[in-house]
Amino acid sequence: MTPALPPVQGGCLCGRVRYEARPDHREAYYCHCRMCQLAFGNTRAAYLNLRKDEVRWTGAEQPRFYQSSKFAQRGFCGHCGTPLTFEFLDSQRMDLSIGSLNDPAAFTPASHFAIESRIAPWHAEDGLPGERLDGFDGIMNRWREAYGPEAEAGLAAVQAQPHPER
Repeated sequence: MTPALPPVQGGCLCGRVRYEARPDHREAYYCHCRMCQLAFGNTRAAYLNLRKDEVRWTGAEQPRFYQSSKFAQRGFCGHCGTPLTFEFLDSQRMDLSIGSLNDPAAFTPASHFAIESRIAPWHAEDGLPGERLDGFDGIMNRWREAYGPEAEAGLAAVQAQPHPER
């Protein structure tokens, strides 16, 4: 039996939203989808994927959430704006932003996701495998169910329809 890894801590820039996480691995990934680019104000987002029950919010405040599509939400600090999470509403898993960890170097990037949206001048080849968003049936099914069978997954589908928080 492999011994449990020690918990990791993290939180936002201002310190109001804090968490402790107990993932059973130390691998992370880069997401290059256009929605993550906009949510982070960057060319990509770096995430750790884990079960929601492996995260405990410990700070004075809980994260606030923005429903970025009909089936997903993003957590952030309501005071300083730090991006903290991404999660599908119907999933038992979530992503924590690597940059919000106290020790981001404790995690190693293992792959790139949504490489069809990667911004070439800002990508340095690192030998990690890359996967297209449309290669994941579960994600594509969520998009089709939410936005129709002809909708392309991504920002255009979301912006084309009324959204309750806009």
